[in-house]
Amino acid sequence: MMLAAVAQSIPLAHSGAPARRLRILHVVPTYYPAVRYGGPIRTVHGLATSQARQGHDVHVYTTTVDGPDDLKVPTDRPVALDEVAVHYFPVPALRRLYWAPALARRLRSQIRDFDVVHLHSVFLWPIWVAARTAERAGVPYIMAPHGMLGREVIRRKSRWLKRAWIRTIERRSLARAAAIHVTARVEAEELRALGLDFRKLGLIPCGVDWPVSHAPLTDGPFASLPARYALFLSRVNWKKGLDRLLQAWVHVHDVPLVIAGNDEEGYQPQLEALARKLGIAHRVLFVGPVRNEHKWALFEHAELFLLPSYSENFGIVVAEAMAMGCPVVVTPEVGAGELVARADAGVISSNEPAHLARVVRDLLADRATRHRLGENGRVFAREQLSWDSVATRIQRLYFGVIRS
Repeated sequence: MMLAAVAQSIPLAHSGAPARRLRILHVVPTYYPAVRYGGPIRTVHGLATSQARQGHDVHVYTTTVDGPDDLKVPTDRPVALDEVAVHYFPVPALRRLYWAPALARRLRSQIRDFDVVHLHSVFLWPIWVAARTAERAGVPYIMAPHGMLGREVIRRKSRWLKRAWIRTIERRSLARAAAIHVTARVEAEELRALGLDFRKLGLIPCGVDWPVSHAPLTDGPFASLPARYALFLSRVNWKKGLDRLLQAWVHVHDVPLVIAGNDEEGYQPQLEALARKLGIAHRVLFVGPVRNEHKWALFEHAELFLLPSYSENFGIVVAEAMAMGCPVVVTPEVGAGELVARADAGVISSNEPAHLARVVRDLLADRATRHRLGENGRVFAREQLSWDSVATRIQRLYFGVIRS
């Protein structure tokens, strides 16, 4: 099946009352308050709440999984979260697949009540069952892989199992979806590299929310932050290229590196050992998980923000850094890099550590350039990447697949 359309060309529009009120269902394996799972939860919630503000009736089906524990949330009724009705379903077994039989029963009984279904993730049971149920019911569904079909992600973790799953399950789910929602060109290229078929591609970036005010960095691990620092803020995970960053920091002596984020897979001890081996442990500060109110202050006070990922379908933290006026350095594998280039909000560096170090040193030595890049990013993010603007583009994609 050939690519029929690309939604990147859809112009931005002002939010307001929609031409038609839709009943929208998002299916995502994990959701708030399970914030340990990073960006996709925040992006799904940002989209869902903006759709609710547009006047749509928005529901989320998800599970109670929160790492080794279960969320303390009702499962017998929806929970209202920022005008979105969130339905949580327990996972009695097969937790790694998020097997939730009650979710399947609810889908079978109610999916025809929705105009469109937006599926977030791949390789997990709730997405498979939702795709099949929507297909049988004749309800159009859109799939958003959220970077999980990247070549590096597949190669690094459970490669043969994932390839088998793609052949037997995801290929059909993707081919029969009304559209595939990707957030950057790099993600679209990864899909093509896998030889997957799809009817329509919606290339629409993630949005970003920013606070009117935020908490100061005066408590906990932040109280001892140096006056000047460079910032990494994301999950502490192999995918994020932190080994590259530490090797680059051998050649960066001007400012310390602050590494902030959750370590869900026990990767931080390897990084600490690498920093000691490289002789830079005294210039690398791990501050652990960051609450939302501190995140914005970290961006605001950083000299620059770095994300040298091996694979990143978008990178919502890049948009957040831009919104706070923080100049950005990313590697070519980061999907949001195309927005950084378009906004002239930072530098897309080679992923080779010595080159990355030169880029960082040059920026640290040039305050005027950092200020210009930061202001460019701030203006671009607030004009182009608000969730209301992004939700309007998604709305047009929905109307397109409903009419087709």
